[in-house]
Amino acid sequence: MNNFKDMFFHIHYCNGRKYKEPGQFSPKVARTLNHYELIFVCNGKGSYKTQNKRYLLKKGMLIMITPDEPYSIELDNSVPAGVLTVHFSFAGISFQDGKWNIHEAAKVPFGQPVWELKEYYSVEEQFQKLVDCWNEKLPGYEFMARTLFQQLIIDIMKSRSKQPENYGASLKVERIILYMHQNINTRITLTELSKLVHMTPAYMSRTFKETTGYTIIEYFNKLKIDKSKELLVEGDKKVKEVAQELGFADEFYFSRMFKKAEGITPSQFNSRIVHGI
Repeated sequence: MNNFKDMFFHIHYCNGRKYKEPGQFSPKVARTLNHYELIFVCNGKGSYKTQNKRYLLKKGMLIMITPDEPYSIELDNSVPAGVLTVHFSFAGISFQDGKWNIHEAAKVPFGQPVWELKEYYSVEEQFQKLVDCWNEKLPGYEFMARTLFQQLIIDIMKSRSKQPENYGASLKVERIILYMHQNINTRITLTELSKLVHMTPAYMSRTFKETTGYTIIEYFNKLKIDKSKELLVEGDKKVKEVAQELGFADEFYFSRMFKKAEGITPSQFNSRIVHGI
């Protein structure tokens, strides 16, 4: 899912307006925000303008508005219209070497500010759930809204991956991950994977990082570390045996990778988690 894996979101507010009759809404909005706004066009026609660029709007479009960026939206007042919106901010949060790190993320990694979804029904349904949750304000609604927003982002990324220009690359990334699972106890090379998916190593690596948020080696090591925890918990194997079974060069490199991901060594994990010492 890209760099979203390290993001913590704060929702300022959500809104939803759907007008069944023409002329029931303000035809133009022009402003500058100090936070992000994600807009889904449920119905209607119009235009979105920012930085001297103008986009024609239609049903199924998403607009990502960034902070401190003047923009205007003008809707056609002669036809019914509807939009769903969520206003939010975020920070980057990561867990590494047993420590939490908080930092300002540069931007939402969505790419272009406006895009049209071909298959938008699941996105619209999830967006509506988010807006309804926010408006109902039942106990725990802020936590629930944040969870629904994260699911909305997943749905958006999945929908975008199915677009004709992205679908082929997405399938190849999935093929690489499947191959990793099938060969988790071995060592694989970029040359080996590039032949598998018929891509150059450089283009394959860039595509994989853009899709998953990890390099190929990082992702493969992550799968190995997750598998090692299963082997330590379910079996009675020593750390050296687990490292060998998963194809690590030696147990010391395995221990370094494990501690980087979990904050403790595999021996400490085995003692504390498995044996409760």
